[in-house]
Amino acid sequence: MILDMNEYTGMMSKLNINIIYSGPMWDDGIKGIAEMVKAHLAHDDLSVTASKSIFSVFVEQVTNMMMYSAEKEKFEQPGSKPVDVSIGMLVLGHKENTFFVQTRNVIKNENINIIKGRIDHLNTLDKKGLRQYHRERMRDENDNPESKGAGLGLIEIARRATAPIEYTFQTINEKLSYFTMYAEISQTIQEAN
Repeated sequence: MILDMNEYTGMMSKLNINIIYSGPMWDDGIKGIAEMVKAHLAHDDLSVTASKSIFSVFVEQVTNMMMYSAEKEKFEQPGSKPVDVSIGMLVLGHKENTFFVQTRNVIKNENINIIKGRIDHLNTLDKKGLRQYHRERMRDENDNPESKGAGLGLIEIARRATAPIEYTFQTINEKLSYFTMYAEISQTIQEAN
Protein backbone atom coordinates (compact mmCIF):
# COMPACT_ATOMS: atom_id res chain seq x y z
CA MET A 1 0.00 0.00 0.00
CA ILE A 2 1.38 3.41 -0.94
CA LEU A 3 0.94 6.00 1.80
CA ASP A 4 -0.30 9.48 1.00
CA MET A 5 2.87 11.46 1.73
CA ASN A 6 1.00 14.74 1.22
CA GLU A 7 -1.00 13.92 4.35
CA TYR A 8 2.18 13.55 6.41
CA THR A 9 3.83 16.61 4.85
CA GLY A 10 0.73 18.67 5.63
CA MET A 11 0.62 17.44 9.22
CA MET A 12 4.32 18.19 9.77
CA SER A 13 3.92 21.64 8.25
CA LYS A 14 0.85 22.40 10.36
CA LEU A 15 2.69 21.33 13.54
CA ASN A 16 5.94 23.10 12.52
CA ILE A 17 7.92 19.85 12.64
CA ASN A 18 11.27 19.89 10.84
CA ILE A 19 12.54 16.40 11.77
CA ILE A 20 10.77 13.39 13.25
CA TYR A 21 12.24 9.96 13.99
CA SER A 22 10.92 6.89 15.77
CA GLY A 23 12.87 3.69 16.26
CA PRO A 24 16.20 2.30 17.47
CA MET A 25 18.65 4.72 19.09
CA TRP A 26 22.34 3.76 19.02
CA ASP A 27 25.51 5.81 18.66
CA ASP A 28 26.36 5.07 15.04
CA GLY A 29 22.74 5.12 13.92
CA ILE A 30 21.96 8.48 15.48
CA LYS A 31 25.04 10.17 14.00
CA GLY A 32 23.29 10.55 10.64
CA ILE A 33 20.31 12.26 12.26
CA ALA A 34 22.65 14.51 14.25
CA GLU A 35 24.41 15.55 11.03
CA MET A 36 21.03 16.28 9.46
CA VAL A 37 20.07 18.44 12.45
CA LYS A 38 23.39 20.33 12.20
CA ALA A 39 22.86 20.95 8.49
CA HIS A 40 19.28 22.10 9.09
CA LEU A 41 20.38 24.55 11.79
CA ALA A 42 23.19 25.87 9.58
CA HIS A 43 20.64 26.90 6.95
CA ASP A 44 18.50 28.85 9.44
CA ASP A 45 19.30 32.44 10.32
CA LEU A 46 20.42 31.70 13.87
CA SER A 47 23.11 33.06 16.14
CA VAL A 48 25.98 30.65 16.79
CA THR A 49 24.88 30.44 20.42
CA ALA A 50 21.28 29.59 19.51
CA SER A 51 22.39 26.96 17.01
CA LYS A 52 24.76 25.35 19.54
CA SER A 53 22.07 25.42 22.25
CA ILE A 54 19.47 23.76 20.03
CA PHE A 55 21.96 21.09 18.95
CA SER A 56 23.11 20.52 22.53
CA VAL A 57 19.54 20.00 23.78
CA PHE A 58 18.91 17.61 20.88
CA VAL A 59 22.05 15.58 21.72
CA GLU A 60 21.30 15.46 25.46
CA GLN A 61 17.71 14.34 24.96
CA VAL A 62 18.75 11.60 22.51
CA THR A 63 21.53 10.51 24.90
CA ASN A 64 19.01 10.27 27.76
CA MET A 65 16.82 8.03 25.63
CA MET A 66 19.75 5.83 24.61
CA MET A 67 20.90 5.43 28.21
CA TYR A 68 17.61 5.08 30.06
CA SER A 69 14.94 3.70 27.74
CA ALA A 70 13.35 0.56 29.18
CA GLU A 71 12.30 -0.53 25.69
CA LYS A 72 15.09 -2.41 23.90
CA GLU A 73 15.42 -4.14 20.57
CA LYS A 74 18.09 -6.54 19.28
CA PHE A 75 20.20 -4.91 16.60
CA GLU A 76 22.69 -6.74 14.41
CA GLN A 77 25.44 -5.26 12.30
CA PRO A 78 27.36 -7.46 9.87
CA GLY A 79 30.34 -9.04 11.59
CA SER A 80 29.21 -8.08 15.10
CA LYS A 81 27.29 -9.69 17.92
CA PRO A 82 23.67 -8.58 18.33
CA VAL A 83 23.30 -5.77 20.86
CA ASP A 84 20.33 -4.32 22.70
CA VAL A 85 19.53 -0.79 21.53
CA SER A 86 17.06 1.64 23.04
CA ILE A 87 13.84 2.57 21.28
CA GLY A 88 12.55 6.13 21.29
CA MET A 89 11.00 8.95 19.35
CA LEU A 90 12.22 12.48 18.73
CA VAL A 91 10.78 15.59 17.16
CA LEU A 92 12.59 18.81 16.26
CA GLY A 93 10.44 21.74 15.27
CA HIS A 94 9.94 25.47 15.50
CA LYS A 95 7.26 28.01 16.28
CA GLU A 96 7.61 31.76 15.99
CA ASN A 97 11.11 32.56 17.37
CA THR A 98 11.56 29.26 19.20
CA PHE A 99 12.83 25.80 18.36
CA PHE A 100 11.64 22.79 20.34
CA VAL A 101 12.95 19.30 20.92
CA GLN A 102 10.53 16.67 22.17
CA THR A 103 11.40 13.06 22.93
CA ARG A 104 9.45 10.04 24.13
CA ASN A 105 10.66 6.71 25.42
CA VAL A 106 9.54 3.96 27.76
CA ILE A 107 10.77 4.06 31.36
CA LYS A 108 10.26 1.87 34.41
CA ASN A 109 7.58 3.24 36.73
CA GLU A 110 10.00 2.97 39.64
CA ASN A 111 12.00 5.83 38.06
CA ILE A 112 9.12 8.29 37.61
CA ASN A 113 9.53 10.05 40.97
CA ILE A 114 13.30 10.39 40.49
CA ILE A 115 12.91 11.96 37.04
CA LYS A 116 10.02 14.17 38.16
CA GLY A 117 11.99 15.35 41.20
CA ARG A 118 15.07 16.18 39.14
CA ILE A 119 13.19 18.14 36.48
CA ASP A 120 11.00 19.95 39.02
CA HIS A 121 14.13 20.98 40.94
CA LEU A 122 15.89 22.20 37.78
CA ASN A 123 12.81 24.22 36.82
CA THR A 124 13.10 26.18 40.09
CA LEU A 125 16.65 27.35 39.36
CA ASP A 126 17.68 30.45 37.42
CA LYS A 127 20.66 30.37 35.01
CA LYS A 128 23.15 31.21 37.76
CA GLY A 129 21.69 28.50 40.00
CA LEU A 130 21.86 25.99 37.16
CA ARG A 131 25.57 26.76 36.59
CA GLN A 132 26.29 26.26 40.29
CA TYR A 133 24.25 23.05 40.45
CA HIS A 134 26.08 21.76 37.34
CA ARG A 135 29.46 22.33 39.03
CA GLU A 136 28.27 20.51 42.17
CA ARG A 137 27.01 17.53 40.17
CA MET A 138 30.26 17.39 38.17
CA ARG A 139 32.15 17.02 41.46
CA ASP A 140 29.68 14.31 42.56
CA GLU A 141 30.20 12.42 39.30
CA ASN A 142 33.97 12.65 39.58
CA ASP A 143 33.73 11.18 43.08
CA ASN A 144 31.57 8.25 41.90
CA PRO A 145 33.15 6.17 39.10
CA GLU A 146 29.91 4.17 38.69
CA SER A 147 27.80 7.25 37.95
CA LYS A 148 26.03 7.34 34.57
CA GLY A 149 26.27 11.12 34.48
CA ALA A 150 24.78 12.30 37.81
CA GLY A 151 21.87 13.89 35.93
CA LEU A 152 24.21 16.15 33.96
CA GLY A 153 22.22 15.71 30.74
CA LEU A 154 19.06 17.10 32.32
CA ILE A 155 21.04 19.96 33.81
CA GLU A 156 22.51 20.79 30.39
CA ILE A 157 19.03 20.76 28.84
CA ALA A 158 17.77 23.11 31.56
CA ARG A 159 20.79 25.41 31.09
CA ARG A 160 20.27 25.66 27.33
CA ALA A 161 16.47 25.82 27.33
CA THR A 162 14.84 29.24 27.43
CA ALA A 163 11.69 28.01 29.20
CA PRO A 164 11.08 25.41 31.92
CA ILE A 165 11.36 21.78 30.80
CA GLU A 166 7.93 20.25 30.28
CA TYR A 167 7.22 16.55 30.72
CA THR A 168 4.49 13.93 30.98
CA PHE A 169 4.23 10.31 32.07
CA GLN A 170 1.65 8.07 30.41
CA THR A 171 1.04 4.68 32.03
CA ILE A 172 1.48 1.62 29.83
CA ASN A 173 1.08 -0.99 32.57
CA GLU A 174 2.03 -1.54 36.24
CA LYS A 175 5.75 -1.61 35.38
CA LEU A 176 6.21 0.79 32.46
CA SER A 177 5.22 4.27 31.29
CA TYR A 178 5.95 6.57 28.39
CA PHE A 179 8.12 9.53 29.39
CA THR A 180 7.80 12.58 27.15
CA MET A 181 10.15 15.55 27.57
CA TYR A 182 9.82 18.91 25.79
CA ALA A 183 12.37 21.73 25.77
CA GLU A 184 12.21 25.12 24.03
CA ILE A 185 15.19 27.16 22.89
CA SER A 186 14.87 30.73 21.64
CA GLN A 187 16.27 31.44 18.18
CA THR A 188 17.42 34.85 19.34
CA ILE A 189 19.65 34.03 22.33
CA GLN A 190 22.97 35.77 21.88
CA GLU A 191 25.10 34.63 24.81
CA ALA A 192 25.77 31.27 26.39
CA ASN A 193 23.61 30.21 29.32
